[in-house]
Amino acid sequence: MTADPRRFLYRTLDPDAARQLAARHLSACDDGELYLQYAVNEAFGFDDGRLKTADYNASSGFGLRGVSGEMTAFSHANEISEAAIDRAAATLRLIDPAVGVAALPPKRTNQSMYDGDDPLVLVPFAEKVALCERIDASARARDPRVVQVSVTLAASWSVIDILRGDGFAASDIRPLVRLGVSIVVEQNGRRETGYHGVGGRHLYTPLFDEAAWTRGIDIALAQALANLESVAAPAGEMEVVLGPGWPGVLLHEAVGHGLEGDFNRKGSSAFSGRIGERVAAPGVTVIDDGAMLQRRGSLTIDDEGTPTGRTVLIEDGILKGYLQDRLNARLMGMAPTGNGRRQSFAHAPMPRMTNTFMLGGSDDPGELVERVKDGIYAKTFGGGQVDITSGKFVFSCTEAYRIRGGRVAEPIKGATLIGDGPSVLTRVKGIGNDLALDEGIGVCGKGGQSIPAGVGQPTLLIDGLTVGGTAA
Repeated sequence: MTADPRRFLYRTLDPDAARQLAARHLSACDDGELYLQYAVNEAFGFDDGRLKTADYNASSGFGLRGVSGEMTAFSHANEISEAAIDRAAATLRLIDPAVGVAALPPKRTNQSMYDGDDPLVLVPFAEKVALCERIDASARARDPRVVQVSVTLAASWSVIDILRGDGFAASDIRPLVRLGVSIVVEQNGRRETGYHGVGGRHLYTPLFDEAAWTRGIDIALAQALANLESVAAPAGEMEVVLGPGWPGVLLHEAVGHGLEGDFNRKGSSAFSGRIGERVAAPGVTVIDDGAMLQRRGSLTIDDEGTPTGRTVLIEDGILKGYLQDRLNARLMGMAPTGNGRRQSFAHAPMPRMTNTFMLGGSDDPGELVERVKDGIYAKTFGGGQVDITSGKFVFSCTEAYRIRGGRVAEPIKGATLIGDGPSVLTRVKGIGNDLALDEGIGVCGKGGQSIPAGVGQPTLLIDGLTVGGTAA
């Protein structure tokens, strides 16, 4: 029988003592929790035909949070012991005593999405390095124009316990892996790069499947070779077709963050106070679902103990709700949605996305391209920025093409998409029937915290986005 993975949390503290500590220190608060975590992380960097970096670390600790009204007290330490938790509890005395009725505990769930026992040690170090070597050699053999290959392999495994003052307790196990392949090609003195990554909440096994990493090489190389033939991107407002899958990161940044509860409670989001209003074109339905098996943003429970699930944010263009943690849901008179997330025990939870995507429509993707006389097809995005208050965003395309006369034409370089979330959704003129989720590489930043997240969308036709280009 597999040993209980929670043993990593209780090497210096008895589980019963932990429950008693939570009850003693949190009983006077409206809400809050004692969050215990043990995590192991490793990462490999393979570049120029050799292993450049190999890192492994293990960490454990707790975060103690008390909530009273709108006030939050939070403290943490990397030592799980009764003495450390007692010291941390002094922070709770800095907030006002609870004056209202204590918040009800999260709902219970029988859902158990992940199990196992510290799987990082199950695959020997040499086999992980050998995988990187095989990918490197295979990529270099593909095309004589390949001059550099970089492979990144990373994994983490974490077990958490969440204990409340009312006796509630919940636990979760969280595996996470990621494989990235970057290829640089050169021709006539010009160099261009292509990248592809895969991953998710599972163990290493799928990454060692030759079909999986071979596909990653093929996609990265095709992108690099396309960029090698690219010309300067045009500039101006034009029709844009967004490809399926990863381009959903635009939806994530331009719309998703604006639908998180804290921004809307404070009135700082462009979507504040607009539930029930039309905020998008008919047919646009946006979902956040944290209970999808093996998806990068999925969790059995969120970091407050609330079960994850499927939350409809926008339905047929109408705003239906926000993403809520417990604090903002209580203050807004709404129900938590299982979106209270934190980077680690050293961080307090806040409302965050899990896997956020737009549902598919009925349009044929090829027909959407045929509607465009002169525009661009954005296949893959790189980085982006968004201003929550206005919803304005800027995204750079890592692979994009000109559309001429309803056909995908020459690749373009240096294209950026500029717009604002609230209006871009109203300009959706076609929704493909090819919904795809990303490949499991997304990282979301907010308030100094980084967490894994998923995105997705079908092919979309947007009637009018500002394209920033470099063509004269």
